[in-house]
Amino acid sequence: MLKFAYKNLSMAVILNIETSTTVCSAALTAEGMVLCHYEDFKGQNHAALLSGYVKRCLDWAREHEMKLDAVAVSMGPGSYTGLRIGLSEAKGLAFALDVPLIGVDTLELLAVSVMFNHEIDPEGLLAPMIDARRMEVYTAVYDFSLQPVMAPQPLILTEGDPYGELLERGPVYFFGNGSDKAREVITSPSAHFISDIVPLATDMIALSERAYHRREFIDLAYSTPNYLKDFQGTKPKAKF
Repeated sequence: MLKFAYKNLSMAVILNIETSTTVCSAALTAEGMVLCHYEDFKGQNHAALLSGYVKRCLDWAREHEMKLDAVAVSMGPGSYTGLRIGLSEAKGLAFALDVPLIGVDTLELLAVSVMFNHEIDPEGLLAPMIDARRMEVYTAVYDFSLQPVMAPQPLILTEGDPYGELLERGPVYFFGNGSDKAREVITSPSAHFISDIVPLATDMIALSERAYHRREFIDLAYSTPNYLKDFQGTKPKAKF
């Protein structure tokens, strides 16, 4: 009965991959539904876990006689290593299965997660933050139609409310693993902080399906993660 229902739905079956932070996740979705998903919150285990999560999702689709229509991957900003692992896995899978590749902006993904899962003022603004080094975050500000009020950028948080003009307009909601830093410097009563928001593959569904139906695909060969700034590796210590 379940297989019959799936076969007769006009739907896009998408495998979503998210590896931009310390969380590793994959989810198989179709028409607003999460069909199966796997997540790990224990740290940087992406290289060890992601391929297994992908295989389980593909096995689930095969068992239910479903054909994959696209692969979606979170493109960043975020962890350099995590983003490379996720995009490499997604590219290889899309190439092998001959399906299109969808890129999802990680800051938009965080904003969508808060919009769908929390009761907040629809006149407010959404300020996702992904942790970078020291007092720096990757951030943007969106309204409820996901239009950027402040373009995605790396930002060093300093004293004196760096979001001052936006906070004068009304509530601004800060969230993501970089928002703890913002609590130290943003003191306006219009600033609201939402804890424990992480990018997950299950929350990619709205953005990946929108991209699929709009035919907004990215290049399999030349697409790169959206780091927002150049990689800065640590200099190895001298042995002598």
